[in-house]
Amino acid sequence: MPVAELERHRGSVSAIAWAPQSSRHICSAGDDAQALIWELPTVAGPNGIDPMSVYSAASEINQLQWSVAQPDWIAIAFANKMQLLRV
Repeated sequence: MPVAELERHRGSVSAIAWAPQSSRHICSAGDDAQALIWELPTVAGPNGIDPMSVYSAASEINQLQWSVAQPDWIAIAFANKMQLLRV
């Protein structure tokens, strides 16, 4: 049984990554060209969970990776580009 559902993407989700040094943060990315950073509450409310940060890329995001060495950086890949995001 799911404990929480994160439903703010407007297209298919293509990548997720847990923050390497936090049990409450996760990043998701997808066909809507958005990378969403979520802070998971200890208890989910009845209206769902809103992302704490939203980044819009120029096209569909194919992949993401949260840096283990620098936990405030996330790399995203889309089209023929890679961008580094500081969170």
